[in-house]
Amino acid sequence: MAVFVKAADLGSFTATATALGLSSQMVGKHVSFLEERVGAQLLQRSTRRQSLTAIGQMFYERCRVVLAEADAAEATARELSTTPRGRLRISAPVTFGSIALAPLVACYLQAYPQVEVALDLTDRYVDVVGEGYDAVIRLGALKDSQLIARALTPYRLIACATPGYLAARGTPLVPADLLAHDCLGFVFASGQSLSDWRFVKDGEVHEVQVRSRFQVNDARVLQAAALAGQGIVLQAKIILADDLAAGRLVQVLPDYETPTRPLHILFAATRPPTQILRSFIDHAVSRFGKAAQPDEAA
Repeated sequence: MAVFVKAADLGSFTATATALGLSSQMVGKHVSFLEERVGAQLLQRSTRRQSLTAIGQMFYERCRVVLAEADAAEATARELSTTPRGRLRISAPVTFGSIALAPLVACYLQAYPQVEVALDLTDRYVDVVGEGYDAVIRLGALKDSQLIARALTPYRLIACATPGYLAARGTPLVPADLLAHDCLGFVFASGQSLSDWRFVKDGEVHEVQVRSRFQVNDARVLQAAALAGQGIVLQAKIILADDLAAGRLVQVLPDYETPTRPLHILFAATRPPTQILRSFIDHAVSRFGKAAQPDEAA
């Protein structure tokens, strides 16, 4: 059937033979066998081209269905094999994706050499199903949707500055002290600036409308500005961890709880996750926490 369909598609035994790695004589034998089996001529043969007969056209349509089902059955069998294989398309926020997720993807690809991952880093709110993503990692509160979510460790923000900046300008002791400082502002993809800094201590919430002489939509640039002594930055701890450990940055207001943002990995609820997708989700959850938490609707 596969040879017959290919011959009908290409219109030539020679082209079919080249496409399938067979001889032209073998292609002809396959077609002749089918014609003998069904008791009817399927292809009109000429010296240059083969065309379908009326019966051949109907047989061709049914063969395509049968072959598609056979391919689906083989794909299912491969899916159930112990070794994940195939291609994944993943989307993640730029900062988290470049700093935290990219190393995890590298480890995942090393563990599963038959897997390909296309990682799209964007702070845009992507349509998981409509844009063809297998999964997305999303920051912030979840919206009602036809997605399943696995919770990851929340994204914690901390306030930091260089020792030199604090020596020159003083160290804030309470959140209100930030009003006298240069604070570096992050601008979201929507254009909204993170200027309301929120801290909590003993259950009391302290919100400060900080002054930002420098604003940018790239966390790496904010990090560089903070390291250059341009002000106090409120940014994800995962970004600043190495600078804190090396003493290049110092956390300010350490006695106050700093903001956190929910972090989830999401996939479509309309179809069960494939074996390869499930392996990636498990890999991400094991690295970023809350592995024991069950799937939940987004």
